Amino acid sequence: MPLAEAARFSGVEASLGGRSWRWRAGEGLGPGYAQRLGVSEIIGRLLAVRGIAPEAAGDFLNPTLRAQLPDPFVLRDMEQASMRLARAVSAGETIAVFGDYDVDGAAAAALMAGLLGELGCKVLTYIPDRLQEGYGPNAPALAGLIAQGAGLILCVDCGTAADAVFADIAGQVDIIVFDHHKADGPPPRIFATVNPNRQDDTSGLTHLCAAGVTFLAAVALLRALRGHGFFSGRAEPDLKRALDLVALATVCDVMPLVGLNRAFVTQGLRVMARRERIGLAALLDVAESREAPSAFTCGFVLGPRINAGGRISQADLGLRLLLSTDPGAAQGLAVLLDQVNRERQVIEQSALEAAMAMAAEQRAAGNAVLMVCGEGWHPGIVGIVAGRLKERFNRPAMVGAVEGGLVKGSGRSVPGLDLGAAVIAARQAGILRTGGGHAMAAGFALEVARQGDFHAFLNDRLSAGAALPDAADLEIDGAISVAGANLALATDIARLAPFGPMNQEPVLVLPAARIAHAERIGREGNTLRCTLAGMGGERLKAILFRAGETPLAAALLARPPALHVAGHLRINRWQGQESAQFTIIDAAPA
Repeated sequence: MPLAEAARFSGVEASLGGRSWRWRAGEGLGPGYAQRLGVSEIIGRLLAVRGIAPEAAGDFLNPTLRAQLPDPFVLRDMEQASMRLARAVSAGETIAVFGDYDVDGAAAAALMAGLLGELGCKVLTYIPDRLQEGYGPNAPALAGLIAQGAGLILCVDCGTAADAVFADIAGQVDIIVFDHHKADGPPPRIFATVNPNRQDDTSGLTHLCAAGVTFLAAVALLRALRGHGFFSGRAEPDLKRALDLVALATVCDVMPLVGLNRAFVTQGLRVMARRERIGLAALLDVAESREAPSAFTCGFVLGPRINAGGRISQADLGLRLLLSTDPGAAQGLAVLLDQVNRERQVIEQSALEAAMAMAAEQRAAGNAVLMVCGEGWHPGIVGIVAGRLKERFNRPAMVGAVEGGLVKGSGRSVPGLDLGAAVIAARQAGILRTGGGHAMAAGFALEVARQGDFHAFLNDRLSAGAALPDAADLEIDGAISVAGANLALATDIARLAPFGPMNQEPVLVLPAARIAHAERIGREGNTLRCTLAGMGGERLKAILFRAGETPLAAALLARPPALHVAGHLRINRWQGQESAQFTIIDAAPA
């Protein structure tokens, strides 16, 4: 059944996943877009409902840096930062790169350290220990870099809120910050702060992650070096080779996949597919990821493993992997990160069960924001648990680890509720010791006695969360028959990738599909492999991940006469063959 027949399918008010299904706005626009752009009707509709104007469709379907890359100098302080960097490179200064312990911080640090090394600089790198040092620059670490000869320190993915720390070493070294976190006041009193989210920046690039900002800094640096005649008689580095790092960071930091970010990720995935970065190639091998890299690969295969080191092990493991040039060393680091990630999953599960129970009580009490804390919880996994609570209850969630009279934690939010701004406001109100972040994620620390005050503050500040349903509405892009869900259509839909925030993967419904077969697979039986059948006997392979003992899994295994099945139509590649496969995300009685 093509989209033209979608009107035969009616909306669902309460699915097996507890969600309401709603058509995306833009019904009926597909044919007009298709005719004007020379694309299929479904591509026309998908572009229309995403608000992509016909004149912008070409750049959307084929995003390029040529079309999207801005002049780096639109970022405040970028020109003076690039000039200082160019002087340091030309003079052979020792340059230190101080990064954060997550994927974005490691990728940004690897990008800048790798480029500076290629330019012949002596480079020092430093990633702080999450448990011992916390987030961002600290005076002992900076003093140590100065003692090793650093004449210039670059802070990537951190530093915007470190004015007090920088004041301790004022006059000893020049400091430049390349960051993207929200600023709650003037920039620190250092040489330069390049951050599209500083209050006086008018670049409009607030959607960039730190690695994206650092890539623009690299573009500006090479421009400045050209102006100094640095490349007379020597090869200029190819910055496009670093786009794999920018793509990885953009996806893992959950940045909107629009505009420049869309070009970064699209082009970066092509670079990643060449497997030139030894560390990423080794990690892909260890994870047994054999398909062409995608946003899913970044977010669910590479990202968790790189993050694991900073969460519960050695903070610099991810950076070392990304900078590795020795295949043997890269293999060893990849194996270690994979092992650490498995340990992280075990630690996470023990805290998650308790957190879910506490959050359910708070949800029943009508809280706009969920806030749960526990003794013995590992500080490195609180952000992951917060993300799971947010997904389960569809409202902002804060999770803290209690130790020594303090709560250190992390939070995740839902679209439309700016958690970073709320946390910054709580810090300004004197409730928190430290706190900051961006709209969708934040970190905080406070005394145990102030937990109630903080929760009340967030409930008031983000009160709109109280009215949210327990599960977000599922936005439906179209309805198709089992016969229509073929490889050609899956290939057409893939043209809209990469998928992520502000460009969600299309959700299609197979109305009144029959479950011809369903079985649990995998070591824990947490995945369902199914065969869907159409009215004419057509067959479609389908799969449900994280099935558990849910009503959705039970219904599929019971094989009722018919179900409306919602999910994503994807290309399945196996042993050199391609076929269509439907990834189930919800279903409802037909």
